[in-house]
Amino acid sequence: MPWASGLSRAGRSLRDGISRLFAAAGPDRDAILEGLETALLEADAGPDTAADLVETVRNVRIPEGGDEAAAVRLALKERIRGLLAGCGPDPSAFLEKPWVVLVVGVNGTGKTTTIGKLAHRFSAAGKKTVIGAADTFRAAANEQLAAWAGRAGVPVISQKPGADPASVAFDALDHAVRQSADALLIDTAGRLQTKVNLMEELRKIRRVLSKRVPSAPHETLLVMDATTGQNGLAQARQFTEAAGVTGVALTKLDGTARGGVVLAIRRTLGLPIRWAGLGEGIDDLQPFDAEAFAEGILG
Repeated sequence: MPWASGLSRAGRSLRDGISRLFAAAGPDRDAILEGLETALLEADAGPDTAADLVETVRNVRIPEGGDEAAAVRLALKERIRGLLAGCGPDPSAFLEKPWVVLVVGVNGTGKTTTIGKLAHRFSAAGKKTVIGAADTFRAAANEQLAAWAGRAGVPVISQKPGADPASVAFDALDHAVRQSADALLIDTAGRLQTKVNLMEELRKIRRVLSKRVPSAPHETLLVMDATTGQNGLAQARQFTEAAGVTGVALTKLDGTARGGVVLAIRRTLGLPIRWAGLGEGIDDLQPFDAEAFAEGILG
């Protein structure tokens, strides 16, 4: 799905808010700034990001007879591109083989779907890819992952339900090494139905992987649901602290009217957004593009 259509809903709150505030405030700059901050907060940009962008607009100089709304949009786009600099796929991907991606996040965010779409993308690019099914606690997790793997045409390494996730991860990495695979994508639990602490389990998986390949995992990808907005940031912080997260895959971005959450994630967590889910199709997981995002939410 193209970025423009994929973000048509995500930018609605901010685009409409800006249009309304200029219509209502006229030349009153203070009223415009106050209205802009409200629009940004309603778009889930978060208070710090909203304050940053309002300050950007405060410093905009409008030439006599100039279009103030157009100048504000241009300044916002430039600042948003700056805030999102460094986002996009990991530039070091595939420099080491197998390139190991540990995929983490709470249940329901779209981890399994994201893994399937990434596997499809990697395979279509000619990268020999393996999936490790280390979410051994969720009912039907293996079956769902196998279905996506079948669509992507890649193998899945799994064990019986309830098996030790770290053991599955190790077996998958061992298989990937022996088969000279280019990439290994490892699914993990979003919660555990045991007394084992989820974050400790993720740390254990990381330790076990590094015993087979000292530099693994090369990427720890946090999958977040864009529709959860600010509510997802607290959980994201926990995963970041415990699992050494290096990037974010933001799913369902096409399904939220509050695209400002992208900015909140980048500013609050300090993590690059690697991928964006812009639809339900297997090709609708796109490399994050800061330029396209800024255009998509501001028009």
